[in-house]
Amino acid sequence: MSTTTTVDRAFRAALYDDTDAGLDTGASLLAADPAADAELAGRGEEFVAAAWRRGWQPADVVRIVRRELDDTHVRLVSTLIVKEAGERPSPTPRWAAQLQDLDAEPPHATDRFSHATAVLELYRLILRLPALEPLEAPRQSASPRQPESRMLTRIRALLAKAEATGYPEEAEALSAKAQELMARHSIDEALLSARTHAGDAPGACRIGVDPPYETAKAVLLDAVAGANRCRAVWHEALGFSTVVGFEADLEAVELLYTSLLVQATAAMTRAEAAQRKGGRKRTKTFRQSFLAAYAQRIGDRLQVAAEGQVAGSEGELLPVLAARDVAVTERTEQMFPDTVTTRLRGISDAAGWEQGAAAADRAQVAGRPRLP
Repeated sequence: MSTTTTVDRAFRAALYDDTDAGLDTGASLLAADPAADAELAGRGEEFVAAAWRRGWQPADVVRIVRRELDDTHVRLVSTLIVKEAGERPSPTPRWAAQLQDLDAEPPHATDRFSHATAVLELYRLILRLPALEPLEAPRQSASPRQPESRMLTRIRALLAKAEATGYPEEAEALSAKAQELMARHSIDEALLSARTHAGDAPGACRIGVDPPYETAKAVLLDAVAGANRCRAVWHEALGFSTVVGFEADLEAVELLYTSLLVQATAAMTRAEAAQRKGGRKRTKTFRQSFLAAYAQRIGDRLQVAAEGQVAGSEGELLPVLAARDVAVTERTEQMFPDTVTTRLRGISDAAGWEQGAAAADRAQVAGRPRLP
């Protein structure tokens, strides 16, 4: 029996059948034929390459595998992605950064049947991934991503301190300073592009929105995106939002959303502990209401900041920002011509709402400063 025949028979039994019986049959065939291992791995690389053609990127695939399967499958797919990439240049700098972030540690040793089962489960998932909107047109080669600027290094450090402190006032000051630096960085990038006629165009990235309480988290991400002149579109079934904007603004959204989410979760944990001391048990509705209120209050305050962030500015800044807003809107509508609005549901705990709103106030994020 040839290696290819073994792999084909295993795939026919397992990949196109949802039953455990089919999975067991396929795994048994592979476990009994060690000569099939190389062919099995090669087919996996082909499946990964097919996912790229359907619009997926390395971080997206790892995220969906972690969401749907477990750590063993994450290690398997990370190894496959690295092998499939080989030595060829990455199509974009962001893609290259995603490859660098992969943890391609081999899965823990196990028996052949268990390993084959995990591989088939992984391949079954990859084969069924839907097509996604391409984020950017791949180039034959991409220039290496530039080292992180000193400004972004400072921003990361400020947000890390805001997440780590147990004092709300300190977190407020650190987050406000980080947002100020983000604003200056973004405006500097916009003006530099306009003055040098660089021809920048909006890009896009995908940011995970994980359960639980993903609707509230998606609202928070949308608020942060809007405040930083980006647009966010939530893909609920796949667990991420696509954020469209210029590169400096996308970086700001990623940093600030991640930090605010950490701060919100920490504040919610402290609120629950205080409530337990008062004799009231906290529930899922409390947590959901807390995060929903946090997201809405942050959204309201960021919107006010966004409306006044360039008030009083004149000269070249206003037309530059207006042109970039138009470009982001047009790119979003091209990528997502049919979107619907999602409403928050299941918000019924008054105490959770009040404390979530208060936590958002403490996590104050200043608006963008006027350009001197």
